[in-house]
Amino acid sequence: MKKTRYPNYDVLTEQKEWDDHTRAIVLSRTEGVHSYRSLSLVEAEMLRAICAVLAGDDRANIIQFVLVHIDRTLSSPSAESERKASEPEAAELVHLGLKRLDHWCVSRHKRPFIDLTATDQHSIVLEMGEEKLALPPDYAFPQKALFNKLLSWTVESYYSHPTVWSEIGYGGPAYPRGYVRANIGQLDPWEARTDT
Repeated sequence: MKKTRYPNYDVLTEQKEWDDHTRAIVLSRTEGVHSYRSLSLVEAEMLRAICAVLAGDDRANIIQFVLVHIDRTLSSPSAESERKASEPEAAELVHLGLKRLDHWCVSRHKRPFIDLTATDQHSIVLEMGEEKLALPPDYAFPQKALFNKLLSWTVESYYSHPTVWSEIGYGGPAYPRGYVRANIGQLDPWEARTDT
């Protein structure tokens, strides 16, 4: 468990308060085994390392959920809401970007991205976010666009995992129970409290 102000809080202890549909959705986020629809195994392993850097967390169960979210998003017909006209569609951006990044790593480091040290992977991800990877034309891809897309998908899925909810003190779905105490500083009995 990461350092948290709520070490004794577990949002899943309140699942009996959720309706069946909500409970099924939240619990599905804790399942570890999924097959990929859009991602190849190499792409998934590259993303596992990249998303761990972006989330600042390498716990396997949480990063696996992030990968499933990205895969489902890529295989959805509505994978993006908006993009710059100069950028490729999300699926092309991810697949082409990962392929070219991996080829560049082999060319530059003599190893694929997933075989690099965690330190090298971290540096490459940060450089990609600043568009500072020195890519030759054959390996070029919109670095910043790929970084931003993966960052967005990583953050939105990471913070929708129940383990992370517990760590940040988020009580999860309030429906159908609802909140009773709505004034500043007041907590409902089921909400997280800091341990003192």
